[in-house]
Amino acid sequence: MRHTTASEAVSAVRSGDRVFVHSVAAAPQALLAALAARAPELRAVEVVQLHTEGPAPYAAPEVAGSFHVNALFVGKNVRDAVARGQGDYVPIFLSEVPALFRSGAMPLDVALVQVTPPDKHGFCSLGTSVDATRAAVEAARLVVAQVNPNMPRSHGDGLLHVNDIDLAVAVDAPIPEVPRPRLGEVERTIGTYVASLVEDGATLQLGIGAIPDAVLAALAGHARLGVHTEMFSDGVVDLIERGVITGEQKRTHPGKVVASFVMGTRRLYDFVDDNPSVLLLDVAYVNDTAVIRRNPKVTAINSALEVDLTGQVVADSLGTYQYSGVGGQMDFIRGAALSERGKPIIALPSTTRRGESRIVPVLKPGAGVVTTRAHVHYVVTEYGVAALHGRSLRQRAKALIEVAHPEHREALARAAAERFPRL
Repeated sequence: MRHTTASEAVSAVRSGDRVFVHSVAAAPQALLAALAARAPELRAVEVVQLHTEGPAPYAAPEVAGSFHVNALFVGKNVRDAVARGQGDYVPIFLSEVPALFRSGAMPLDVALVQVTPPDKHGFCSLGTSVDATRAAVEAARLVVAQVNPNMPRSHGDGLLHVNDIDLAVAVDAPIPEVPRPRLGEVERTIGTYVASLVEDGATLQLGIGAIPDAVLAALAGHARLGVHTEMFSDGVVDLIERGVITGEQKRTHPGKVVASFVMGTRRLYDFVDDNPSVLLLDVAYVNDTAVIRRNPKVTAINSALEVDLTGQVVADSLGTYQYSGVGGQMDFIRGAALSERGKPIIALPSTTRRGESRIVPVLKPGAGVVTTRAHVHYVVTEYGVAALHGRSLRQRAKALIEVAHPEHREALARAAAERFPRL
């Protein structure tokens, strides 16, 4: 590992290179700013990424000739770039991304990562995000690391020896934080309904945002819960400290919280730091349905942008507009369905902020189905729980109308009657 400046480190990037950027809160902002500053001398650099927090200067319109985003998950900071053609989106299960890099199907020239300072044995940690970054580091011909003492040292698959880092840049900067969302009545009601489906001893998968936080808040009276999830945030820490999450009934990594990345406040990062009860592992393993299903009562709680009357779930697009990505929803929905007494759950508010129904007769033109109607078992809104597993299309439509917003039920019923006579 050779220490240098950010400008010198990114000088190794050449026109036409494919560059991977470390995910989520670990995006190395000093390196990205230095890379964007080289725009006048670079052409057609492909930037590959999952979701990243913070600025994405390589996605700015003025550097369009220099950089092209190839997003495996579309976050807010690259959404406009993808929409205007300065970026592309690859629909893929998160569990399959590491194989893209390791197999050479998507060869990488450079990996830009952020790590902790090395320990006495020479090992740095990938910190908050292992996900597909471990595979990217293994596959890239050149690894450039932003070394930051503010990065928490996580246990698991994120250890990286100094000999595996080509260029290192010392940075002392805070890790991006995501504040805890404010919970409204709708979210709290949804959380209560979802919590009613969670059994004691269940293994949880859930993400970040108001609904996951509301679910966690409603689980305070539960016992012996475990966590095996793609990611987690501050709400999980609350339940660990209350003794609700113990992991004692998990069959894989009992007593451990398993994830592939974390995102939240400094409190979360401090909790993860050098905590042997938290394992951040390669997402090819974490999101493998064969691994997920081994745990008992896997309860997978995911959200959606819209659900049609047959149970098709749209979670990554608004019509043809690419909003996010496939991510790990299907990995866990299927894993939960295969788990002993598992429950795959889609939870969402009944309406958008503009009052439009999220439960719709048919999907918007161009919308992408992330989770098929055959995979969905439960759909939860603030109006209740629609149990869809084993039900016909006609029965599903009736159940979904019952949890739609009352103002939209009549229109939905008319649409359902046209599609399913004698409903």
